[in-house]
Amino acid sequence: MSTADGTVQIDPEIESLVSKSRTAQAEFEEFGQEQVDAIVRDIGKYVYDNAEALARMAVDETGIGVYEDKVLKKKGKARVIWNSLKDKKSRGIIGEDPDSNLVYVAKPMGVVGAVTPITNPIVTPMCNGMFALKTGNSVIFAPHPKAQNCAEHLAEEFMRIVRSHGAPEDLVQVVTNGSVTKTQQLMQAVDVVVATGGGAMVKSAYSSGRPSFGVGAGNVPVIIDRGVDLEDAVNKIITGASFDNGIICSHEQFVLAPEEHYDEAVRLFTSSGKVWFTDDEAQIEKLREVVFPGGYLNKDVVGVSAREVGAMAGIDVPESARLILLPARGAGEEDILAKEKLCPVVAILAYKSFEDGVQKAKANLLVEGAGHSAAVHSHNDDNIHHAGLELPISRLVVNQPSSLTAGGSLTNGFAPTTTLGCGSWGGNSISENLDYKHLMNVSRIGKIIDHKEVPTDEEIWA
Repeated sequence: MSTADGTVQIDPEIESLVSKSRTAQAEFEEFGQEQVDAIVRDIGKYVYDNAEALARMAVDETGIGVYEDKVLKKKGKARVIWNSLKDKKSRGIIGEDPDSNLVYVAKPMGVVGAVTPITNPIVTPMCNGMFALKTGNSVIFAPHPKAQNCAEHLAEEFMRIVRSHGAPEDLVQVVTNGSVTKTQQLMQAVDVVVATGGGAMVKSAYSSGRPSFGVGAGNVPVIIDRGVDLEDAVNKIITGASFDNGIICSHEQFVLAPEEHYDEAVRLFTSSGKVWFTDDEAQIEKLREVVFPGGYLNKDVVGVSAREVGAMAGIDVPESARLILLPARGAGEEDILAKEKLCPVVAILAYKSFEDGVQKAKANLLVEGAGHSAAVHSHNDDNIHHAGLELPISRLVVNQPSSLTAGGSLTNGFAPTTTLGCGSWGGNSISENLDYKHLMNVSRIGKIIDHKEVPTDEEIWA
């Protein structure tokens, strides 16, 4: 809000939260690696042990997603994130490089402002809280208004854990009665911002004047290459695209199949018993209009079931269907179904050569989702590398359900996270998965490198 003379008056709650957070962080900064890790471990373990209750809380408050999937997500993310963090140094001297004679010293950034979305009201604050505390910071959550209770519950439970380890009060806090204004003021007052949410919120974070980490839109195309087990690829796509009713930003949105295997791919999707398919153009158009009224994503379809999406279009989709599969007219600008849908609706299109499939995937990404992710099912390294070289993406997921693995897993090398950076394509500062390392400063102690031979000018310019 502004005063009569035009100066901006900071909300008293935000001012108090940040002040208390700075006091707590200054004390917490003295905690060593073992103390910090014990707290971070217990936060992850709390979510893991209480996954069922937390999943129920998330579904009841937000009204979106699938309870069973949310249980799996909470257990899976808690497990994989702690497994990644537990052996990493993040306090004091964290490493040396004998060749360059450098010593690396970790320092906290200070107060972390973590803006969390309605789509991930438990695992996103868990993840960002674990990263923040791992590196000696304090954290303040700014939740989506429809996920306020989840955030307040987590902050209370995380602080119970913090106290049990003798760490300071107010190390973990949450904005109450949230609003756009409060969130903006928080972002301007903290030391670093992690913004996971819609494009407008991410843009606001980058405009806050503080170092910020945000995400871009997802819109994952998935290419099925020739020479793979088609049924295996289809089943993995179903698993990824249907998970939590399609609200994961890295879920498969648009299937590209070789033209000679297109009909068989459709048959395998439908014979799974989990996918409803129609090639009736009138029904397809009704679903286009429901998902994208006026050309924009309908917020009412986000995270609801395939049956509910069908009902909005006046179509009776079976209760057993986890996905709606629709043939697309084309890629990119040729069909609005090439955009991100955030619901269990997936498009499918045939391609001629693998290079043609990659170009169709690229066309989709250039409409929406550039910088995020793509997936491919292939055993041909040349084709995999071609896709990796051609597509404007930060991660290419190979032979895995994208929504379950792009954010890191126990069987791939992506950093476990809930915040997937999209690089300059997506207007982001990083083109990798957000990790604890992004929330710490590193001092470098540099000494002369003994016995290093200094090259002559002639050798330098040779």
